[in-house]
Amino acid sequence: MVPPNEGSTGSTRTDSRGKAMTATAQATPAAKGSKTAWKLDPVHSIVEFSAKHLMITTVKGRITDVEGTIYTDEKDPKNSSVEATLKAISIDTRTDQRDQHLRSADFLNVEKFPEIKFRSTRIDGKKEEFKLTGDLTIRDVTKPITLDVQFEGETKDPWGGLRVGFSAKGKIDRRDWGLTWNQALETGGVVVGNDIKIELEVQAVKAG
Repeated sequence: MVPPNEGSTGSTRTDSRGKAMTATAQATPAAKGSKTAWKLDPVHSIVEFSAKHLMITTVKGRITDVEGTIYTDEKDPKNSSVEATLKAISIDTRTDQRDQHLRSADFLNVEKFPEIKFRSTRIDGKKEEFKLTGDLTIRDVTKPITLDVQFEGETKDPWGGLRVGFSAKGKIDRRDWGLTWNQALETGGVVVGNDIKIELEVQAVKAG
């Protein structure tokens, strides 16, 4: 989803703060051999979000530490699944003051709720293009989210690993997860928009 080790299939910690993301995969289906497990490659994956600021411009950010597992069922793609966990402290909008505010109790409250989790519950569509529905947990609040996903292809890397790529888009209302902080503007509107757009570029390496 590889400098310094391009052939590695494990997770890589790239953030200077030492942040890492962990994910618990559905081990039972893989043990039975009914699904193929793919480990997320965080060096080649992007978890990006955006929101309106002052009602007039869009601010983008990333969560930089992510690890997860995708299980694909070639015979029945709708039986595939995804699980991932993100470290909330790894949020990065390229502005330290804003990042600290987003990590505070006004927003993610990373000291009390260090992890953001996703677990898929349903897949609708074809292998090349489908809707992925799952449970998104932020601040211990779990709500459903649906992502529009495209399968970008499968290939071998120069080190013999088999890789797959996906892109995805979605949108949530942050208030559904208790992220309600805001300030009113004298001219009308608010400082931070409630709609959060999510965009993903995911690369994963076949496990085993």
